[in-house]
Amino acid sequence: MNLQEYIDSRNITKYHLSQISGVPKTTVLDICSGKSSLQKCSARTVQQLAKALDCTMEYIMSLDTIDTRYDKETGLPKSKKYLECALPPYLQSSLENMIASWKIVDSGKKDYHWDMYWSELNADINSAEVGQEISTEQAWYLRENYLRMKRDD
Repeated sequence: MNLQEYIDSRNITKYHLSQISGVPKTTVLDICSGKSSLQKCSARTVQQLAKALDCTMEYIMSLDTIDTRYDKETGLPKSKKYLECALPPYLQSSLENMIASWKIVDSGKKDYHWDMYWSELNADINSAEVGQEISTEQAWYLRENYLRMKRDD
């Protein structure tokens, strides 16, 4: 367990932890993202966190600060699966059809509807992006993962 998981389990936000502990918000954010290590924090910082979280300093120091689920530079989750949340129903339906079709094709069988599902999903992604129902980041995530397109930047 790391500090982020611990505060999540206590239903505390990083901002709230900063407020109740007196530790600067940027310090809390850096520790939770892995940019800073608890091992390199001052005893005062560790003490403030421990007091705010109602645990010992030793327990705080035992928390693994490196979370491989989050990008160390941005603090964002490494898994982009969150970009599939809250998709419009028509896009979700097209996505499910494409996933089923890829399973057939990837198993070595022929799916006679694959090209139809691919075109439908591509059109729905474009439509949702132009209609601002999804972001460009979401659109490219879906294209790369479900249409298996490469982004030329």
